[in-house]
Formats: sequence, structure tokens, C-alpha cells
Amino acid sequence: MRNALATLCLGLATLLTLAPAGQAQDGPLRIEITDGVIEPLPFAAPAFIADTPAASQYAADIARVIAADLVGSGLFREIPEVSYISGLSDFDAAVNYTDWKAINAQALIAGAVNLSGDRLTVRFRAYDVFAGQELGSGLQLSGTTDGWRRIAHKVADTIYSRLTGEGGYFDSRVVFVSETGPKDDRKKRLAIMDYDGANVQYLTNSNDIVLAPRFSPTGDRVLYTSYESGFPQIHVLDVGKVQRRVLSTNDAAMTFSPRFAPNGTTIVYSQSEGGNSDLYTMNINSGQSQRLTSAPSIETAPSFSPDGSQIVFESDRSGASQLYVMASSGGEAKRISFGQGRYGTPVWSPRGDYIAFTKQNAGRFHIGVMRTDGSEERLLTASFLDEGPTWSPNGRVIMFTRETQGAAGQARLYSVDVSGRNLKPVKTPDGASDPSWSPLQN
Repeated sequence: MRNALATLCLGLATLLTLAPAGQAQDGPLRIEITDGVIEPLPFAAPAFIADTPAASQYAADIARVIAADLVGSGLFREIPEVSYISGLSDFDAAVNYTDWKAINAQALIAGAVNLSGDRLTVRFRAYDVFAGQELGSGLQLSGTTDGWRRIAHKVADTIYSRLTGEGGYFDSRVVFVSETGPKDDRKKRLAIMDYDGANVQYLTNSNDIVLAPRFSPTGDRVLYTSYESGFPQIHVLDVGKVQRRVLSTNDAAMTFSPRFAPNGTTIVYSQSEGGNSDLYTMNINSGQSQRLTSAPSIETAPSFSPDGSQIVFESDRSGASQLYVMASSGGEAKRISFGQGRYGTPVWSPRGDYIAFTKQNAGRFHIGVMRTDGSEERLLTASFLDEGPTWSPNGRVIMFTRETQGAAGQARLYSVDVSGRNLKPVKTPDGASDPSWSPLQN
């Protein structure tokens, strides 16, 4: 299979290695993800086999979502069914690799679905066609019919991991601000959805302005800023129960830009008094807070490193908004951004290797990434207004807000691969902004 992937590997640069050498793999078929893939790996995903007639629709829907997940990553290309020479009619039958080689399918996905009451069971396998062998052993996942999409995402994550060597991100959710109405009377409320825009649910009403929702490390709670009281205050919301509470701070102070620490009990946020904004941490169980910065400048948009030892934030202490890193306990901060323009909304990659940010320069907005010391800055997007990046659970994809120009301009969500490829919109019912990507669901 190494020879069969020669063309693919030639399209892989060495700028950004996301699949380290020596990482375990299940078989010889493997995409080495670095800067990006010039030619996505072709795969075939025949219709999943229904073990019972009642499972037929679920079998078709699950296979459709799995294929959409893989294609949507930008790393894979599905071979259309009309090109098939043969199909799969028996999940346990031997695979005729010759027929699949003939249409240049480098990977083959097979599955079978059983329905008993409201319980779905999905069996699936992935094959390296040119090597003529299965990638790992077959697996089985179960769940209720209401959760069929989650089952499909989990299957896609498993296949993605076997082919790339890195973790998946399909079985995850995104919390965001849903926007409706004209610009001069915009209604905003918190909403949550699957990573691909399906299953949208609203968490708040549109009676007050809400901003910057942020998931907890376990995905069960969301921090956000609300103007319900007339000035910004931080709220924490239990996603499952849709219950919220205000985090008590100085009643005369405005609090905003909250984000969880990896431990799930500490948060970092901005607090503004007398026109000055500084960073604080708080234990959300005890309410005990600690001031981290004290400067005649604006410090905001903090984000923890994955190990919780450092915080990256934006500050105008140098005269223009730039990015700084300091210990999570406070102390001296080190500036890491030195390019032309203004930098803001930094967020640490879950892998710990990169920081994503918003950059404004020469009348354009960009989403970019840099190493945690500020080196290797690269801009991934450019438009009238791009801002507010958030990372997928595996650190492969960045989602952000893009707003179009003009009086009728509306904010929408977009995603882009960390290599700068595969820029695409994320479907939402209405306007959308301020996305925050959850970890993988349990």
C-alpha cells in the first residue's frame, strides 16, 4: 500500500506535522497529515446492509452521515456508487479487492445495521484495498434510534483515526450565538448543535444580549456573558438541564470574556472598573477570585494552555492590541505577536502546539495560527470580517465567525483546516457568531 499512496504522499508538505512519526497504526494504509493533502484519499462506502427490513432507512442514513463526515474533513474523496463494479451484500463475506482496485478505491467501508425495538446496533469494518486486508478488527456500536446520528459520527471518528493516526472530531458539538433580525434590532440567543450544523437547540431566549459562550472541558457546562442586568455579567449554564446562574463578582464591575481552565472548576475572565480591564481567576464553586494583572491597559480574551500552566491573552499595553503569554498564577507577561496590525481573541490548540487568533491589518481581517512562542505565524483566511476562532477537539480544524459587508450583512460560521485548506461555511438556520467547539462527547 505504500506504493499506492506514493502520489498522495507527494502532496504532503512538512510545514505542520500533526501525525508524529512512530504513532501506532492498525495497518499499512495511513494518511500522514502534515501541511495538507493535494489529492484527498479516494474511498468507497457502499450502502450499509440492513439486517432487518425495519433497519433499512437507518442503514442508509448512517452510511450517508459517515461519508459526509469523511468528505467534509477535506482529506477524503468518496467514489460515487455509479462507478462500482460490484457491491457488498453480505457483511461477513470475503471482499473482492480486485473490483475495488479497478475503480481506484484505496479504502473501503462496510457496515451492517440491526434494529431491535428502539435499539440500533451498527457493525462496521474498514479495508485497505490495495494491501488486501482489513484495517484493525471490526467494531460494533449501539444506541437508541434517537441517537443514530451520534452513532454515525462515532463510526466516522473511528475510521478517520485508523486512516490518519490522529483523533477524530465528528462526535462533538458547537455552542454559538444565534442571530436574527436587522442590524439595528438584532436578537441574540445561545444555541447548540452538532459540529456539522444538525440538531440545533436553543438554550436562552432573545430577551437579552448574550456573547462569547465557552464550553467546559467536559462539555456539560457553558460560560457566557449576558447583558440581562443592563451591563455585562458572567453566567454559567448547565447544558443538560438548561439551568443557569450568575457568577458573583463585584456588583459595580463589568465581567466578560470568561473561559474554563482544564480542571473545570477555575475560570479566567476580564473585569472592568473605571475604564480599565484586568484579568482575574475564580473558583466557580467557592466564588474565591484572584487578580492576575494590574496595568493601565485593557487585558481581555484569555485562554488557558491545555495543561493549565499558562494563559494567552490580548492587551493594548504596547499601544495596540497584541498577544501575550503569562503563567496562570499571574506575573510577568511575554509578548508573542510582532507582525503588522492588531491581534486579538487568542485560543490555545487542544494539542498545545499552536495558538489561533484574529488579526486586523490593512483593512482586512484574518484567522491565523502561530507557535506558542509567536514563531511561524500563518494567516489562514482573509475577508471583510473574520474573528473568534475555536479549535476542533483534535486540533485539526478551526471554526470562526465571518460577517459580510453592507447593511444587510449577516454573521455566519465558517471552518478551515489548520493548513489553510478546506474553507467552507457551516450550515445554521439563522445568522450565527461566537462559536465554541466542545470536546468529544462521552
